Amino acid sequence: MNFSVICSQLARRGVFLILPLLFSNLSCSEKMDTSTRVIAHRGAWKTQELPENSIAALKHAIELGCYGAEFDVHMTMDSIPVVNHDPDFMGMDIERTNYTDLLSASLPNGEKIPTLEAYLKEGLRQDRTRLILEIKKAPSGKEHTLLLTEKAVALVKQLGGEDLVEYITFDFDAGVRVSQLAPGSEVAYLNGDMTPSEVKKSGYTSIDYNIKVYRKHPEWIEEAHKENMTVNVWTVNTEEDMIDMIQKKVDFITTNEPERLFVLLSSQK
Repeated sequence: MNFSVICSQLARRGVFLILPLLFSNLSCSEKMDTSTRVIAHRGAWKTQELPENSIAALKHAIELGCYGAEFDVHMTMDSIPVVNHDPDFMGMDIERTNYTDLLSASLPNGEKIPTLEAYLKEGLRQDRTRLILEIKKAPSGKEHTLLLTEKAVALVKQLGGEDLVEYITFDFDAGVRVSQLAPGSEVAYLNGDMTPSEVKKSGYTSIDYNIKVYRKHPEWIEEAHKENMTVNVWTVNTEEDMIDMIQKKVDFITTNEPERLFVLLSSQK
């Protein structure tokens, strides 16, 4: 999708970029490094008013040319991984509900809750936008989380998605299990309570921390790069925060506003 189309989408939402004002405070010597890449948080849903974590939001992230589309995975009572942020779907506890029963409800656009298999198959129809798979902590505990982890990795392998799927998780043991089951995969830790060096020792390849963590520990960005790890930050939605993180040389920005970030990055090329 080209730059003008992104701008028109933002304008339809009444969003008028304040880039000139922000950039007026940057000297030539402070011109930003535009190698930072865009990850759409729960897909690209906001400008088109699509349901988060829907197939439609995934498709739009691909249309935009995002580096990645992030999505969240839980597991049903009958052990089917599904894509949804919260542990409940339309009032139904996913972990205590069979998949067929979840089909009694729909997303606002008419889609049913996607299975991980359906989501991956849609994403693997192309080879540019990575699928950033978040393994969610199971409310029932570690055993269920690790079973979900094993099923997710097995499904990715079954579908031949190893080169396009990257993993993120707040559950430290789940990420370690991924690195054991799928050596060579990109695996990022989300919790923000460990240094890059500590994380790398357990098989992680990346840190993916909230912006507040990097403001408290800006040295972790450089430390991660020295460890040959990548650095992602979430969830960054304002231009001011985007500029701050780009100047700090993070590799990826996860955002609910991918169009806004693309415009910002394009203005600096």
